[in-house]
Amino acid sequence: MSDSSCLFPPDFLALMRDILSDEAELNRFLAISQQPLRRSLRVNTLKISVAQFLDLTADYGWRLTPIPWCTEGFWIERDDESLPLGSTAGHLSGLFYIQEASSMLPVSALFDAAPTALSVMDMAAAPGSKTTQMAARMDNQGVILANEFSSSRVKVLHANISRCGVSNSALTHFDGRVFGAALPEQFDAILLDAPCSGEGVIRKDVDALRNWSLESTTAIAGTQRELIDSAFHALKPGGTLVYSTCTLNTLENQQVIHDLLARYPDAVRIDPLDGLFPGAQQALTPEGFLHVFPHLFDSEGFFVARLHKTASVPPLPAPGYKVGKFPFSPVSRKLSAEIEAAAAAVGLVWNDQLTLWQRDKEIWLFPGAVEPMLGKVRFSRIGLKLAETFAKGYRWQHEAIMALAHADSPLAFALSEAEAEEWYRGRDIYPQTLPSQDEAIITFCQQPLGLVKKVGSRLKNSYPRELVRDGRLFR
Repeated sequence: MSDSSCLFPPDFLALMRDILSDEAELNRFLAISQQPLRRSLRVNTLKISVAQFLDLTADYGWRLTPIPWCTEGFWIERDDESLPLGSTAGHLSGLFYIQEASSMLPVSALFDAAPTALSVMDMAAAPGSKTTQMAARMDNQGVILANEFSSSRVKVLHANISRCGVSNSALTHFDGRVFGAALPEQFDAILLDAPCSGEGVIRKDVDALRNWSLESTTAIAGTQRELIDSAFHALKPGGTLVYSTCTLNTLENQQVIHDLLARYPDAVRIDPLDGLFPGAQQALTPEGFLHVFPHLFDSEGFFVARLHKTASVPPLPAPGYKVGKFPFSPVSRKLSAEIEAAAAAVGLVWNDQLTLWQRDKEIWLFPGAVEPMLGKVRFSRIGLKLAETFAKGYRWQHEAIMALAHADSPLAFALSEAEAEEWYRGRDIYPQTLPSQDEAIITFCQQPLGLVKKVGSRLKNSYPRELVRDGRLFR
């Protein structure tokens, strides 16, 4: 064993010795845990196909290696690593999400078993990698209840959902333990990517084990057991539950699942993951779970279990809180027709999966599949804010442009690279030739960036202030 193994707490090493087959494998795990993590991304198929993305990036000096468990996922090496991947044009316009390869596994497992799920919950959703992956797999159909307990992370979750053009989400801000009582048997599929001790992320966070202790790990496992029980109650009979963590010990992984099996022996069945992708057998546990150690696929550590709910279980006591009056009302048929016509005039069109609602002067598009949940929990945000009404018409919102506009819109106006950079820096644009209409959907690389108004010789910037970027951009 290397001298640097002193970075790992003795109790942690003891747990790993119990899991890994021999000392040689333990040494392989310790060695790779001290190597930098290779970067990876997932193509956002809500905006671009994988084939189109590969064509677009062909001359970027990017070497993309397919990730076997996600057809949209790639490991990436770049000739120029000096520009952060998050500052490239493709990332800013939502063409891809920077996501660690192993974290793509849970959603792949979920939709491999539930490809037509219409009502889905992401119980611990921030920063949004898995929620946006779900939305792409669902092609923005149905609804995803994306919950995040940490208030500081809800804004990040919404920013990523908006950037990626997600329209079928409904955001909540709760302790996930409320959902089993509040929304019993509501969901076709649930992902619980549980809060954990994070042992698997040491390759990108050298301090991941700094405060690790067996006592804290045991306490975290107690919370995980309560969360999975809540998720199981919120799942419909016949539904699929995927439980995952980015940690490695069995206390937070196998034992949490075995506890659920012991509580509901006649209502839950393990759905083995041996056929999820070629090579899955390397990480397969005897039960059929995936226990991904970093040295198996040169990735982060991860654990994934897939369960099938075979029968109802006794309900939990009703929640003790009051939801309060719902502040939105459906838009009348007459007003809906007016809004749809005005939106179409600026290139915004949606299908019948989305319905119009209003709150004061705000116009929203809700995923229709969320309606059975209204009045049962309090939502932070549902669907898309489409517009605000004012004396002269409608002020269209940036998130609606990102989700609903297309580069072939009659209002599309292509920017140069320099002009697109000005847009992301929050500055007005002074093109050599102005668009003929007063409003335009500006594009770059065939992707909508936002809506601008023509004011004299300039295009007025409406990029949200909180998203404005400084420093070097693009490539």
